[in-house]
Amino acid sequence: MTKQIEVSKTFNASIEMVWKIWTDPDLVKRWWGPEHFTSSVAKIDFMEGGRSIVNMIAPKAMGGQVYYSSWLYVKIVPLEVIEFIQMLCDKNGERIEPKSVGMPADFPPEVRTVVIFKMIEKSKTAMTVTEYAEFGSISNFAQLGLEQSMEKMERLIG
Repeated sequence: MTKQIEVSKTFNASIEMVWKIWTDPDLVKRWWGPEHFTSSVAKIDFMEGGRSIVNMIAPKAMGGQVYYSSWLYVKIVPLEVIEFIQMLCDKNGERIEPKSVGMPADFPPEVRTVVIFKMIEKSKTAMTVTEYAEFGSISNFAQLGLEQSMEKMERLIG
């Protein structure tokens, strides 16, 4: 079983701009979720110990289900590292069991996520997102979803 997934991407943007896509609610809503999924909620409480709530809306062709996730920030080093724990929640941020929203029995209840930023030059930034969990039967979907989210980021900021 996959214990982690990782995606790296280099952006033609300053490190400050790449950092901002994680901290600005309006920007988060524009990239969160796989291709064709949208987001209408991004309540960002960006500080260690803070908790953000984001949603992801499936396309109508896939049922239109709305999923909420909570991000509990455990480590923030400005312009270098964001580490948080992702978990499914209700619209109020209360943790829920993944199976209660139709996820497979082996869906991970928590996903430790580490985002690393590295300035390559003034207007070029590398970013790596690593998600640590036992992904089970959703391993391929989790990898694809992360790749597609980062492609949306790239379209958003260059």
